[in-house]
Amino acid sequence: MKGILFDLFIVFFKIGAFTFGGGWAMISIIEKEIVDKKHWVTKEEFLDLLAVAQSIPGILAVNMAVAVGDKLRGRGGAVIAALGTIIPSFTMILAIAIFLTPDMIKSNETLNNIFRGIRPAVVALIIAPVISAARTAKIGWKTVLIPVVVALLIWSKLPIISNPIIFIVLGGLGGYLWLRRQHARISGRKEEIES
Repeated sequence: MKGILFDLFIVFFKIGAFTFGGGWAMISIIEKEIVDKKHWVTKEEFLDLLAVAQSIPGILAVNMAVAVGDKLRGRGGAVIAALGTIIPSFTMILAIAIFLTPDMIKSNETLNNIFRGIRPAVVALIIAPVISAARTAKIGWKTVLIPVVVALLIWSKLPIISNPIIFIVLGGLGGYLWLRRQHARISGRKEEIES
């Protein structure tokens, strides 16, 4: 039991320490670690965890860590995984705050070049999980219209329809209604077969 807690901490510590660019940039690394290497969750479970982690308040990577830790070892696993994700970032930010001022960062050509080099990698880290999630969710040419329209509406900056919360609620409601419809169809077919 202690072995899995140690593994949880180390895996999420690596994710927290070596990922730049925020939650979406971490997703491909989290997926590679917990789905491909450790096999703690399946691709479908990962996609479900991702949807839940995005829809609740908090940092995406920490939400994912808590969900995976809870699945494997309950509350203790959730706390250990969350600490593994948080400690590296907290330590780095604390060190930067102690030793570097904003003016020092802006005027340091080496740091500016490092950040210029990291930016394109972050874009790739954000695009990769979007493509992977689309494949796992079985989004094809017929269903690609939904995320494209939602993304365009959010991007439009129109007061009401650019709020992502509306689309999360509508997506959940639409999924629920679609599931009820599927169950009604299956029940109808069973009744036809039985009669």
